[in-house]
Amino acid sequence: MHTLLITGPGGAGRTTVAAATALAAARDGRRVLLLSGDVGDPLAALAGEEPVPGLRVARVDSGEEFREELVALQERGSALLAMVGARPRGAEELTELPGAEQFALLRALRRAAAAPGTDLVVVDMPPLHQTLSTLALPAQLRRYLARLLPAEKQAARALRPVLAQLAGVPMPAQWLYEAAARWDEELAAVQAVVEADTTELRLVAEPGPAAADEMRLGRLGLALQQLPVSGLVANRMVPQGSADPWLAGLAAQQEKYAAEWAADLPVVTLAHLGRDPRGPQDLDRLAASDGLLPEAPAPRSSWAVEDRLAADGVLVWVVPLPGARKSDLDLVRRGDELLLTAGPYRRIVPLPAALRRCTVSGAALAAGELRIRFTPDPGLWPRTQ
Repeated sequence: MHTLLITGPGGAGRTTVAAATALAAARDGRRVLLLSGDVGDPLAALAGEEPVPGLRVARVDSGEEFREELVALQERGSALLAMVGARPRGAEELTELPGAEQFALLRALRRAAAAPGTDLVVVDMPPLHQTLSTLALPAQLRRYLARLLPAEKQAARALRPVLAQLAGVPMPAQWLYEAAARWDEELAAVQAVVEADTTELRLVAEPGPAAADEMRLGRLGLALQQLPVSGLVANRMVPQGSADPWLAGLAAQQEKYAAEWAADLPVVTLAHLGRDPRGPQDLDRLAASDGLLPEAPAPRSSWAVEDRLAADGVLVWVVPLPGARKSDLDLVRRGDELLLTAGPYRRIVPLPAALRRCTVSGAALAAGELRIRFTPDPGLWPRTQ
């Protein structure tokens, strides 16, 4: 199954592009699920009420997801709540907390990717910066869980009933480890979908200087998380050749930035309709645009380790970061991990096995690649005779 995540700067029209892309794929004979987490139901105003053969539309209800999850958590931790004198809350009393939308969207993404009878899942993601934090969340939370509740400590669970009898007080920590194991399993399933070769991102932006700045940082964050971008939709392009100086200047500016983006990514252009798209006729017109149909995603590129021991005595870890500037970057070695900073984004990555026996001896940015040099540690590196 092919999963296409569509995002871009806020207000760029990503919901409209997601709906048009899903419609184009359904018209092409694919079985499509269009998934949206937006508040309200903007897709209904675009697609209309008439069903389209091969197209299903689903909306994520983050409030309902939050209530169901918290009620289930209360049931599993009922012994602990009773011990501390807390009263469980009913579902009707619960209101969702900040961040619930992210978790609900990730769970819906996992379910959609496993849904039978679907060829393509098109996901109307949040704005670009929020999408980045959402997609990075499963790996981050799994790392935190492993640090806070390491697996080796769970081996002591069998002793807790005995210790509880000796101490004369209940020891309710077992449910916490069981909950953590369940969360880790769910997060791993979501992470597998995000990192799958069948998952790709498509960016949507209205060409201009503000969008260019946001797209540069957004692409930098996506590269840091190793999330491939398959293409970009230059949305709301005004026609060329207008006699109106204002429209002619806007068209020239849009063409300039669209051409710059096209130097790095495949670009699809969608014409400005002269109004906000609304209704099936407008959506049909956009869906007929050339290049909107998603192709099979390309395999993800890995961060290669170059062996330059013979020539320079170092190993070089090559991290592609298109659009990066030296002022954006920072890195810190911590044990067997590397903390990488790129603009406003951070990622902690485990070092490949060979690099764990080395020390960081330098780094350089050139041609959109961060090249980190590692020198073998004589005390850890195998000696050659």
